[in-house]
Amino acid sequence: MHSGRVAVVGGSVAGCAMALAAHRGGADEITVYERAGGRLAERGVGLAVHNSRYAELESAGYMDADMPWVQLVRRRWYVRDERASGPLGHPIGTMPFPFRTYNWGPLWGELRRRVPESVEFRTATSVEAVRTGAVGAEVDTAEGTERFDVVVGADGYRSVVRAAAHPGLRAEYAGYLAWRGAYPADRLADPHLWDEEDCVYAVFDGGHVIIYRIPDGVGGHRVNWVLYTAPPPGLDADLGFTSPTSLPPGGLTDALGAHLAHVADALLPPYWGAVVRATRPEELFLQPMYDFTAPRYALDRVLLAGDAATVARPHTGAGAVKALQDATVLESAIATATTWPEALESYDTDRTVAGRTMVDLGRRLGRALVERTPRWRDLDQAGLESWWKQADGTGAFGGRELRPR
Repeated sequence: MHSGRVAVVGGSVAGCAMALAAHRGGADEITVYERAGGRLAERGVGLAVHNSRYAELESAGYMDADMPWVQLVRRRWYVRDERASGPLGHPIGTMPFPFRTYNWGPLWGELRRRVPESVEFRTATSVEAVRTGAVGAEVDTAEGTERFDVVVGADGYRSVVRAAAHPGLRAEYAGYLAWRGAYPADRLADPHLWDEEDCVYAVFDGGHVIIYRIPDGVGGHRVNWVLYTAPPPGLDADLGFTSPTSLPPGGLTDALGAHLAHVADALLPPYWGAVVRATRPEELFLQPMYDFTAPRYALDRVLLAGDAATVARPHTGAGAVKALQDATVLESAIATATTWPEALESYDTDRTVAGRTMVDLGRRLGRALVERTPRWRDLDQAGLESWWKQADGTGAFGGRELRPR
């Protein structure tokens, strides 16, 4: 099947990957609609890709060594304990952590560069509505209506395309938040205390912070951290977190800022609390935790990818990976099918199962790492390994192949 017009709604990582997939699969006319007018490459948060998943995506042609990355080797667990002799806290244990870390902005830039010039990439263009039927789909923008053979929804957790396919489907608030920050590594105090190959889990009752280095895109490193815990009672409802939202860099309220400071100063070991505190207000943003997955990834002539299809809690370590895996499956489905309905059915059969798997894993890890944390100070290396195997189900943590066989 080497024909057809394809629209991709959303031009971030998932959107670029899906446009590339449609091109490689054989679609002969592709249009990408991206509502942002500026360069998405300015986003500087981190993400991690398991070495095995990287190898698969490299083989498929969606990642390569030219994309700046930092190799991690170990995951070290620390807890605040007044008996600890140093600022890092009491070491609970160490686990292998074979992940490559990336900076979202440079990764997006590399993917965007790979999208061929034949793909029409329309920035500052918001899609207002999508209508789908058995033989095609329509996209409405301020400029008018266009008809396509297939519309791909890669427009995030507030997806207009998902609303067309599954009206009323919405994300569910998990009851806790993720504070995120990233800043230049030269701001670190005593960087020799923290090996570049280490990912740190600093844990406390009711949450934890994950800290690792990512590339800055110009040859250096940035410190990237994500801290998970519940907000003070009632604050989530006051700020509207029960409905899908987020607070952009610099948007933290005084109450949220005070709560983060309390966690950093009173609950984290001194060194890791200082790492969090070194983040400037304009470098902080907040993600309430939501999750959902679409009951079908493809319906009539629309299909969903990335966060438009499934939002799993970031504990899975596989959000960007799954978006890229979605693209590899779409490419294969288009290239091997003889009709569009056949291609969409193949994609739906594969990815709907993967979405449910991710959401289930994210909820299980959320319970273990935030909602029902163990008595961290009572764990040693053996206890940590036993607890983690139960929490993760397999002990793999991002090492599993999410695409079902």
